[in-house]
Amino acid sequence: MPSSQANYFQTVLCNAREFNKTVINDNLHFVSSIEAPKKEQITLGLNDFGSMIQSGAAFGSKFLPDDPVLDHIDQKVLNRKQGKIVPGGWCLGESDEDPCTEWGDRDILRPGPGARRLERRLVELLSNDTFRSQQCIYQ
Repeated sequence: MPSSQANYFQTVLCNAREFNKTVINDNLHFVSSIEAPKKEQITLGLNDFGSMIQSGAAFGSKFLPDDPVLDHIDQKVLNRKQGKIVPGGWCLGESDEDPCTEWGDRDILRPGPGARRLERRLVELLSNDTFRSQQCIYQ
């Protein structure tokens, strides 16, 4: 299968009788491709950033190493400053430069705008029209 590393678990679940009626055949992956007989993936860049964000996808590919779009995702989506970790609900510091200098409870999760976009995508996938047409059912 193409991109087997990205689709392994979905394939296993879709082929398991105990799960296939509850799984949607969607890997939450943003991919851009050329409509051609081979359907080649296009390398994503800064021009694709808005589409990636609006899609609600949790993952994306294909990127060139050291592409500026990766830094842009770190800064705009993950709020990660260069050389720092991605701040989360456990970061209690007051510093805008590095709020993670003081840590709280690492089990606290405070969803941000990205979580709301992902939620919208999941709700869309679970709507009756989409869910039924993309189920991995076999008898």
